[in-house]
Amino acid sequence: MSGGAKTIRMMRRAALPALAVIIVGNFAGYAIAGSNGLLAWGGYHRDFLERKTELAQLEAQRAALKHRSNLLDPRKADPDMADELVRRDLGLVRPDEVVVPLN
Repeated sequence: MSGGAKTIRMMRRAALPALAVIIVGNFAGYAIAGSNGLLAWGGYHRDFLERKTELAQLEAQRAALKHRSNLLDPRKADPDMADELVRRDLGLVRPDEVVVPLN
């Protein structure tokens, strides 16, 4: 056998393991530096904390709206709240009242 044939046979024998190493290296690279890899976990944690803060604000806003809607329940409506809404929305003001614009 000549030297060139040995080289080609050796390259064919090494091709499959080399391809396997390239594929495994590709997966390892994506596992570390990919969009869902180890380096992206810090960003996910930061986003999680931001969403947690936003959720707390929305829950507080929801609680305030729930309290306000409970005040307007037709079975036990708060007279002051109903009066405030009617005056604000319909512009009903008695002649003896003084209106002080806040804007």
